Order: sequence, then structure tokens, then C-alpha cells
Amino acid sequence: MTTEISAEARKKWQVPSFEISFYGKKDRDWCVVIPVINEGIRIRKLLYKMAEKNIPKLADIIIVDSGSTDGSLDKGYLQEKGVKGLLVKTGPGKLSSQLRCAYYFALEEGYRGIVTIDGNDKDDPGAIERFIGALEEGVDFVQASRFIPGGMEENTPKSRYLAVRLLHAPLLSISSGFHWTDTTQGFRAYSRRMLLDSRLSIFRDVFQGYELLAYLSYRVPGLGYRCMEIPTVRKYPEGKVPTKISSLKGNLELIRVLFRACLGYYNPGRKQD
Repeated sequence: MTTEISAEARKKWQVPSFEISFYGKKDRDWCVVIPVINEGIRIRKLLYKMAEKNIPKLADIIIVDSGSTDGSLDKGYLQEKGVKGLLVKTGPGKLSSQLRCAYYFALEEGYRGIVTIDGNDKDDPGAIERFIGALEEGVDFVQASRFIPGGMEENTPKSRYLAVRLLHAPLLSISSGFHWTDTTQGFRAYSRRMLLDSRLSIFRDVFQGYELLAYLSYRVPGLGYRCMEIPTVRKYPEGKVPTKISSLKGNLELIRVLFRACLGYYNPGRKQD
């Protein structure tokens, strides 16, 4: 337990139940959280790249699984590639619930900051070193962007490209007061002090699906935290897009979440339906 988290504050946290499949001792100041569910060969490709780029020497790697059944998370393979821990969410919810489990665990273990990267091998993990460098320099929220100079996107589905560029990023920029260019992807980094801020109150059951990502992009700049984007590479494979977002229902839900976030629906103290 860390003295930075009061017992009173912890009692109010709503964290989905999870199990610790394995975890070695904390070795680094920073950790990389990878949310997954049935990512198959994609998570293995990502871990291979991370090992090749010596990421385990920069940060402890923690995978948070939502119940994979594809055999991709073999303990021996994960440890061989430098994974420090595997958490398995057993409570309800999707991505935001996974993240709440992992962030709770990381904060309890005393990490100074967290980098989150999707487990589907779309992002170049070589950028993790720059994320950590930004955190070390005092940035509180680092967002990856394929759309700023130095960034690159490849095979982005046209509908998703237009949604991010014409709707998602502009609305969050206007409502937050910070110029975002790439707000839907989960390749990000957060400082410890930001995650513990009671004005954010991230450990609430209202965050089940994709709400937490949009909420933080909206809320954090207005609280005076230092935010920045860094250029990254995001490549979609040719053919079928690996995604957990269904074509119609999932995208409509993202739009609903976006408008709610921009209107302050997820702010602490706001009555949620």
C-alpha cells in the first residue's frame, strides 16, 4: 500500500473484481498497461516488438485480460517476453472496467505513471520511451497522434478517419480547451498525481466501456494539468480490421459517449441515468 492513497479515498473507489494470475516484484518507476481479450497472434507480435525494443528495461509490463479463451496468454511465453504481471478481470464491463482494474493495481503498487497501449499490434511500441520521457519532464497526460507532424497512419478505415478528424477530436478540443487531433486511440500515458485527483474520480462504475477515454480527454485539460500529443505510427492491417467495436451499434455508442463526455455527464457529482 502507498501512503499517497488515503484509506478514506480508497473506500469510495469502485473497482471491478479481478484476479492476479501472476506478478513479480515492482522493478521500474513506470508501467505499461495492455488491455486484451482474445487478441491471438496480435498480442504476441506486440510483445515480441516490445522485447526487441527493450521496453521491459524501461517499464514493468502489465497485461489486463477480460477473459481470453484463445490461449494467447500462456504464462511461460509472457514471462519470456518480459511481462511483469497478468491481471484477469472477473467483474462486469469492458475496456474502461479493464483499465480501472489495472490502474488501481498500478497505483497500489506505487508506480509513478502509466502508459497504456492496445494489445492489437496497431501501434509502434518504440514510442513508449518518449511517453516515459514526457512523464519524467512533468507532463501529466500524453496522447499519441498519427495526425501531427512526424506521425503516420496506414490503412485507417475511411469512416473511422473521418469520424476522428471531423467529429471526435474537434468536439473534445472545443469542450476541453486543448487542441487534440487523435482522441479515439488508447495509446496514452498518465501521471500518478493526475490519476489520483479526486476531481477526476476515475474509479466509478459509470466507466464500463469507452467512457473513460473520452472523459479524460475532456476533463483533464480543464483541471490545469499539463497535456501534450506526440507523433506515433498507427497501422491497420489490410483486409478485415481487428476491432472490438461493431460497425453500427459500437460506433453509435462511441458517439453517445462522446457527446455525454463533452457535456460533462461523467463529471463527479453529476447524476448519471
